[in-house]
Amino acid sequence: MAQLWGGRFTKETNDAVKAFNDSISFDRRLYREDIEGSIAHAQMLGAQGIISAEESSMITQELAAILSDVESGALVITDEYEDIHSFVEATLIGRIGDAGKKLHTGRSRNDQVALDMKLYTRRRTHEIRTHLYTLLETILGIMEENTDTYMPGFTHLQKAQPTTLAHHLGAYFEMFKRDAGRIDDCLKRMNYCPLGSGALAGTTYPLDREMVAEKLGFDGPTLNSMDSVSDRDYLIELMSALSLIMMHLSRFSEELITWNSNEYRFVEMDDAFSTGSSIMPQKKNPDICELVRGKTGRVYGDLISLLTTMKGLPLAYNKDMQEDKEPAFDAIDTAQACIALFSGMLATITFRKETMRLSAVRGFTNATDAADYLVVKGVPFRDAHGIIGRLVLYCIDKNKSIEDLSIEQLKEFSPAFEEDLYDAVSLRTCVEKRLTLGAPGQAMMREVIAREKEWLQGWHGTSSDK
Repeated sequence: MAQLWGGRFTKETNDAVKAFNDSISFDRRLYREDIEGSIAHAQMLGAQGIISAEESSMITQELAAILSDVESGALVITDEYEDIHSFVEATLIGRIGDAGKKLHTGRSRNDQVALDMKLYTRRRTHEIRTHLYTLLETILGIMEENTDTYMPGFTHLQKAQPTTLAHHLGAYFEMFKRDAGRIDDCLKRMNYCPLGSGALAGTTYPLDREMVAEKLGFDGPTLNSMDSVSDRDYLIELMSALSLIMMHLSRFSEELITWNSNEYRFVEMDDAFSTGSSIMPQKKNPDICELVRGKTGRVYGDLISLLTTMKGLPLAYNKDMQEDKEPAFDAIDTAQACIALFSGMLATITFRKETMRLSAVRGFTNATDAADYLVVKGVPFRDAHGIIGRLVLYCIDKNKSIEDLSIEQLKEFSPAFEEDLYDAVSLRTCVEKRLTLGAPGQAMMREVIAREKEWLQGWHGTSSDK
């Protein structure tokens, strides 16, 4: 079919060039946003007297019909068109004739595609926000149920000090809470309407940009037409935020993979979120975690791709910017799927509480508390540190925990040991006496969970899916 811009040209576009240039194969997903933006533009043209009220009404009604037909499957978007904008405009002209040709008055494809991408990205960002809320809610629910589920805390992948599952998962809640703030920041900064910027220098038509911005749910119009058509910061910012979300999901996944191993057995993955082996019948693999971990690199790659595309572009629009869509679409699709699947998997995990508790006991996570016990008894800390180090070495050799030793055996290492040691180094005591804000003590964890619940409800309540 003839190109909408073909008047200047005397030859048909080379087939290979056309295939290389066209974007319909991937930007067809913008059909809803392209039509919604066109409806708002047509209504504004009519209100401003740039086209007649009758023409505005005819265009608006037929665009709504095209949207309905595409969504019902009665109208198929085919590859014969250069891009989604050409498809919509050509279909409109084919249905209502010359009146359809007036839709593009005061508009360039440069500001049109900028609008479409902002509308699409805003919608998808709200979807991601919803999935992120579900994930935060799932984590918080597990925290509430496990303030007294004792487990080892780690540094350097070595068992370090006792903590609780609530405290451990609370660290991930904080990560995703920060992600929630970044998502809201993205929504705030992207919510300005570029339509009316023209190709780069605005237009001589008396457009009402504020009207269009209001109709489309924006906070207002953009204030520089050159920036409006060449800005992809909002995509890069969102993809950066998605990369951080994926990094946090990947860290969480790595821990669950470790906890799911035969050596740890801290968790049991639900059958619905696991797979088996084609040759080893005993296997139950944590594939969701592994795929999330793998797809993190994919989202990073999408971000780097767009950063690299944009790094050397002069103002204003350049065709290079067509390369924003595929990595942006992929990053959004991938991150949203990962968050949703991870939430479902996490909600169905069984935590092996007794295995976790025994791991903390046998991992000498109470060694620091044992040293502190001696300090309270008057032993200098450096001496106490050495005594407990030798005690741990002895326990490892005898395959025992500190609590397994008799008071007589303990006194061989220091006469300061008394019967009250056993209570002092119990997991419950070690955890419960840590009551500073942010520590794992049950009373403090309950206060933190209450604060987090209040924040989460407030954050969810601020959603405004425009």
